[in-house]
Amino acid sequence: MSQTSNDQTPGSLTFAAMLMILAGTFHLVQGLVALVNDDFYVTGQEYIFRFDLTTWGWIHLLAGVAVVLVGIGLVRGADWAEVPTVILAGVSVLASFLWMPYYPIWSLTVIAFDVFVIWALVSHGRVLAQV
Repeated sequence: MSQTSNDQTPGSLTFAAMLMILAGTFHLVQGLVALVNDDFYVTGQEYIFRFDLTTWGWIHLLAGVAVVLVGIGLVRGADWAEVPTVILAGVSVLASFLWMPYYPIWSLTVIAFDVFVIWALVSHGRVLAQV
């Protein structure tokens, strides 16, 4: 992550990193609930992207671990974490969109977090230079 002249991380990037960790934690919780209690999530209508809840549980669990780890790297100021953060935030948006029939408010919250993370990093400018 680029540093400002007084050697501090810009506030929007720190906030984005914390949102990334929070979104990853949400994925972890969703995954654990889906694995432990199949009856917790209920859908109304048939959904084209409907998977077994155990499959969704593993998807969210693995995505959550990856998102939290990259978010921690971003908080610590690792330059390598910027591009994977944008990529994982995009994957998180997709997973949350596909998960929407099971838990819509939670999904929309995670999508909003991820969109802000992508905006904060891409508007910062260095992410585009690294690609």
